[in-house]
Amino acid sequence: MDYRKRIKELREILNENGYRYYVLDAPTMSDREYDLLNRELEELEAEHPEEITPDSPTQRIGGKILQGFSPYTHEVPLESLQDVFDSGEVAEFCQKIEDALGSQASYSVEPKVDGLSVALEYRDGVFVRGATRGDGRTGEDVTENLRTIRSIPMTLPEKLPRLIVRGEVYMARAVFEEINARRELEGKPLMANPRNAAAGSLRQLDSRIAAERRLDIQVFNLQLAEGRIFRTHTETLDYLESQRFKVIPRLEARTREEVQQEIVRINDRRLEYPFDIDGAVVKLNSLSDRETLGSTAKFPKWAVAFKYPPEQKPARVLEITVQVGRTGVLTPKALLTPVRLAGTTVTNATLHNQDYIAEKDIRVGDTVIVQKAGEIIPEIVSVERSLRPDGTEPYVFPAVCPVCGAPVVRDEDGAAIRCTGAECPAQLLRNITHFASRDAMDIEGLGPSLVQQLVDSGLVRNVADLYSLSAAELVNLERMGEKSSENLVQAIERSKENDLSKLIYGLGIRQVGEKAAKVLSAHFQTFDAFAAATVEELTQINDVGAITAQSIVDYLSQPQSQDLIARLKAAGVNMVSTAAVADHRFAGMTFVLTGTLTRYDRKTAQELIEARGGKAAGSVSKRTTYVVAGEAAGSKLKKAQELDIPILTEDDFAKMLEE
Repeated sequence: MDYRKRIKELREILNENGYRYYVLDAPTMSDREYDLLNRELEELEAEHPEEITPDSPTQRIGGKILQGFSPYTHEVPLESLQDVFDSGEVAEFCQKIEDALGSQASYSVEPKVDGLSVALEYRDGVFVRGATRGDGRTGEDVTENLRTIRSIPMTLPEKLPRLIVRGEVYMARAVFEEINARRELEGKPLMANPRNAAAGSLRQLDSRIAAERRLDIQVFNLQLAEGRIFRTHTETLDYLESQRFKVIPRLEARTREEVQQEIVRINDRRLEYPFDIDGAVVKLNSLSDRETLGSTAKFPKWAVAFKYPPEQKPARVLEITVQVGRTGVLTPKALLTPVRLAGTTVTNATLHNQDYIAEKDIRVGDTVIVQKAGEIIPEIVSVERSLRPDGTEPYVFPAVCPVCGAPVVRDEDGAAIRCTGAECPAQLLRNITHFASRDAMDIEGLGPSLVQQLVDSGLVRNVADLYSLSAAELVNLERMGEKSSENLVQAIERSKENDLSKLIYGLGIRQVGEKAAKVLSAHFQTFDAFAAATVEELTQINDVGAITAQSIVDYLSQPQSQDLIARLKAAGVNMVSTAAVADHRFAGMTFVLTGTLTRYDRKTAQELIEARGGKAAGSVSKRTTYVVAGEAAGSKLKKAQELDIPILTEDDFAKMLEE
């Protein structure tokens, strides 16, 4: 078969199913069928790279790492909207329009997506460029990241010379929750909310990260269409739908009453949308009348954004309970008398931490005012102290973990109170995932999803249980055949030979990162010597401060920790440093790496320095011995030049390693 014909056929099939899956939510083939066809297309394009085009489905996955974003000037400004806050202001807006036009007007009423506004530019029906709103006139070119959004069409059915549309990029609530759950397991900071997550993802310099975040878009305006004339805004949205865009839901309201009714209806249905909204947008429908009205210096005169006030209602605190999260943080929660808020029945509210409870003086029996933070998470706004019953007592946080009974400690740099139990069931997923991670025990093939299966099946109750797993037990798990089960058992067995530093880091002791674990391993040489160290002895070591030292002693004095270590020893896990520095050529030297290295990745280069007794630092100072400068080195190189610090090329660095 002619490869050009097959490539064209595959692209048409994949683009059609992508449209049905990501825009219409009505796929015509299974994920497996799609993946097989996509792989076939990738192989054909690899054999014939001259056939690769920007609009190919294979170009959506991301892969380019940018140095920065170029400025983009919007030909049609992306204006912001004036906010209104009550029905009276909406009526006043409509009255002004109708007074200016001298007639009854029709409007489009749409949910206001809480995301990041962008413009998409097409030439001859092909997506060529996309940019953030910026200040409305100048934004940033984020084309490569926008290509990863599957609901953005790369080609359009109608090949207009130029087309520019405006939309709101967002992260669906379900995706946001899934990503945060995974980040919590991996011990990474949680993203604050879907809007910030979407904005941060779209501005990643590595488009592969943007692709992993599974962003989406709602298109809500036609900015420019060469060769097309439209009478109304709703006509333009209908047209964009025919061009396979995912277009914002809307209602054409022909009276002020219909406008007000639709604003209320959108609020009532807000939890039915996959995206967060922070209001409703009311727009004059007639495009010619919009030109007549024009804009002020700040806003168009033909549209407003109605901002919904948070709904607040009273409820009574029945009980205060404490949950233990996957990272060991104790989170208090108030159980409430049921109250209807923003379309759902609320029976509990987060209390965040001890400081939050103390600041508001929340007690069992109190009548409190409740609202949904960000219209999603119920929270207590205030306490009605005049309604407080006699005999209530201030709430006191538990001194031990309610799940495992281990002592709890408060973070020195925050309000979080954390369980110290090494075998706490509440932290099991996170502890095992961290223990198996690459920088810790490096158990290949043991990722979060498999850890979840091991825990759910009861095969693993703490990290020591990993070393008693058999291939016969693993083969019964989902997606675990005989070969993959044997490979995992072998990977677990290999981890027994790791350097002591990997075990110390894998235990997840608070304040002990990968670097500190290496320092401790090299200093003490054996786990027994490390475990016997006092706070005073630990603080004598470089890079180990008083807080870290106390965390180590507290952890190792816990019965749960001692039991875990004993089981790991019995399983044959190495307890001796196998990476004691034998090569001291870089002893006393501090290196700073900057720019893009081509021979080594950053982590490998740091390990090579440390293996020779040196130190890899993150910033340049007078104590820096050498700066290793790769391609596109920036401010660190400049500072090194100012301080007259010797600068090595990557070739110079390689020669030093070989000498």
